[in-house]
Amino acid sequence: MIYIKPEILDRVNSWLTPVFDEKIQKEIKHLIASNPKDLEESFYKDLEFGTGGMRGIMGPGTNRINKYTLGKNTQGLSNYLKAYFPDDALKVAIAYDCRHNSKAFGKIVADVFSANGIKVYLFEDLRPTPELSFALKYLNCHCGIVLTASHNPPEYNGYKVYWQDGGQLVPPQDKEIVNEINSLSYSDIAFDANLNLIEYIGKEIDDIFINESIKNGSANTSSEAKENLNIVFTSLHGTSIMSIPETLQRAGYTSVNIVEEQRNPNGDFPTVTSPNPEEPEALKMAMELAEKTNGDIVIGTDPDCDRLGVVVRNLENELVILNGNQTMMLMTDFLLKQWRNSGKIKGKEFVASTIVSTPMMSVLAEAYNVECKIGLTGFKWIAKMIKDFPELDFIGGGEESFGYMVGDFVRDKDAVTSTLLACEIAAQAKEKGKTMYEELIDLYIKHGFYKERLISLTKKGIEGATEIQQMMIDAREHPLKKVNGSKVIRIEDYQLSIAKDFIEGTEQSIEIPKSNVLIYYTEDGSKIALRPSGTEPKIKFYISVNAKLVNMSDFEQTEQFLENRIEAILKDMNL
Repeated sequence: MIYIKPEILDRVNSWLTPVFDEKIQKEIKHLIASNPKDLEESFYKDLEFGTGGMRGIMGPGTNRINKYTLGKNTQGLSNYLKAYFPDDALKVAIAYDCRHNSKAFGKIVADVFSANGIKVYLFEDLRPTPELSFALKYLNCHCGIVLTASHNPPEYNGYKVYWQDGGQLVPPQDKEIVNEINSLSYSDIAFDANLNLIEYIGKEIDDIFINESIKNGSANTSSEAKENLNIVFTSLHGTSIMSIPETLQRAGYTSVNIVEEQRNPNGDFPTVTSPNPEEPEALKMAMELAEKTNGDIVIGTDPDCDRLGVVVRNLENELVILNGNQTMMLMTDFLLKQWRNSGKIKGKEFVASTIVSTPMMSVLAEAYNVECKIGLTGFKWIAKMIKDFPELDFIGGGEESFGYMVGDFVRDKDAVTSTLLACEIAAQAKEKGKTMYEELIDLYIKHGFYKERLISLTKKGIEGATEIQQMMIDAREHPLKKVNGSKVIRIEDYQLSIAKDFIEGTEQSIEIPKSNVLIYYTEDGSKIALRPSGTEPKIKFYISVNAKLVNMSDFEQTEQFLENRIEAILKDMNL
């Protein structure tokens, strides 16, 4: 006999009523008969909004992405929009990626909005996430939705919500909308579409978006330099194929080699273990093509085209993957130089990053006399900075997880414009007889050699979530006193909003919103941050170390010194 916990059984039985269609009831009955563990995983909680919206495995249940969980979100959002903008003719924009069911889910979401009397602009086919952020601003929409699970495995999908400024939901709207959603029953969802309120959009928005990407990502690179740059590009079966090749072509790049085996959008991502450009394996085919074609730069994007991985040639002419911090530093320095050389730095500009990204970002900003604002993980916080400080000009910003935002015409990480910017950096470097890698080393010589590493521990399911929670509790209740023999001099606890300085013996309040993040700073300049992922079943450890670099000939020796220090920290923390 199969035992199912009473509280879960109550949830399951509520989904076996006429409110839910026969198809989903049949799927639930199959789980009851064949897989009670999956049944429990599907119903033990409601899917929650994390740093990147709501993301989860597709299937029946309250803890799954399906017609009803998406419909309930959309109904709650519709109710909220009507209350928040009582006098407006409401408009929303919807986009979706290459994942299984994304197109169908996009139509379901459009149907619910239209059933609530809200005008919908629905992309006719898959599109990059940054184009949705752009489109909703361009079309003066009140909010936007993207159906995507970014770089998660094929069984996942998700629901990202954007507000009228083009950025993702932030306080207070996020909690208010969640409260509205939670107050609803599934029977409250209006699924009967008003087709007169759904308008399909496509090429006309594409053209404007690409032109704006070129305007923001270009930097007076000569035609000859562009033609001489040999680019290899892979979309990793995702949406970027819709925009990036065309953007590069219009911008004047004539040598773009596309990984044909990964060109076609495919939600199974058949050629990779994970469609995540943070994973070296995902860029393997592109790097092999670069070796055959003597590529100068390799760029790969994730399925919804907001993250990019960049591969360049090192001092031995070998292809190496830049981490997200390194790409961010190169892009930020390049933009700051452009602004300075154009006389646009007036003391009212800022760049932005996150609390778990490289401390080098603040050092670099200070060198150019611009402000560096630091926020929580997630580009919604960078978008919020732009909104909160309209008197300041935003230059660019990024985070360690392979995302970057150029200017404010898109209010989220944007791999389309960032790909073009990376090519501009590489083309100008090559014209000077250098590589991007040498440009990076030059930054280390000027500003200090900062080296980072990310360790992610995957903990799936109910047990995994409990284990991650306990690891964070243990870290708070038993804080480290030393790391690798170096005394901890400062601890920042973003959940308690307290920073403790052990040298001064003082405590300070942390003014940014609460988040489950703990950061240690040590006497030797090391920084160790830990946080549970908001979108994946992982706990992440971010290690940053630094040293002085005098000249390029010392680079390899100094890098090894920093590598050894990171390894020692990991060993000391049993990671």
